[in-house]
Amino acid sequence: MSELPVRRPAVAGQFYPADPTVLRCTVRTYVDGAALPDDLGELHAVIAPHAGYVYSGPTAGYAFKALETRLPDRQWTVFLLGPAHRVPFRGVALGEYSAIRTPLGDVPVDEERVAQMLDRSSLYTRAPMAHAPEHCLEVEVPFLQVTLADFRLVPMLFGDVDPRAVADDLAAHIGEDDLIVVSNDMSHFYTYDEAHKLDNATLEALLAGEEMKVMAGEACGRAPMVALMGIARHKGWQPRLLDYRTSGDTAGEKWQVVGYAAVAYTDG
Repeated sequence: MSELPVRRPAVAGQFYPADPTVLRCTVRTYVDGAALPDDLGELHAVIAPHAGYVYSGPTAGYAFKALETRLPDRQWTVFLLGPAHRVPFRGVALGEYSAIRTPLGDVPVDEERVAQMLDRSSLYTRAPMAHAPEHCLEVEVPFLQVTLADFRLVPMLFGDVDPRAVADDLAAHIGEDDLIVVSNDMSHFYTYDEAHKLDNATLEALLAGEEMKVMAGEACGRAPMVALMGIARHKGWQPRLLDYRTSGDTAGEKWQVVGYAAVAYTDG
């Protein structure tokens, strides 16, 4: 049995329901409400938003429905990538936990993969103090619990790090039983029309594989997105935009919005 602690929820009851029955029903509603294209293909990665569910849940539903409906039934290792919002540090923080807890239960961390990453590269660190208050990875876990039957996590918070170096490292070690989920919100606190302009430019750059333009954009998760873009370039995966909307389309005012996108990476 692992001697590492369980990472406890930091934003249950704030970003998403704390009651497990309500939470499962809420996630199920968002996933069931998404309509995917029939020709999506074999899935390897998704980008999903990480705001409060009332704002970003409908868009997140698209990303996780893709996981639920386009994957064979097996045990997966999910590399969960997101930007650190609260604690500054250098590198990519993998935490120091045996599992991540939500109201739906505990998800084991793939401690062997984490140890391998720490051993092979100075890009990676533990930094549990960055993980403890962070919301961007936690809010994705209930969606994973509802849509994947059996999985382990490699939680990756991006601090001050070159995402292209992370991509080069991970691309050589991502296998057929591995998935990547990038947690990202688009532009923050612009008017509805301005957010659409900024986000469309970032999404066009992402779909075109233009990494430096994405890094120059407004998305808070641009570093993990660029890491995924680099891995996709190595692997030959292609991005597909599944959904885009803003908080002005869901539960907020249009004078100041946050943008959300769901993107799938598939074979060709």
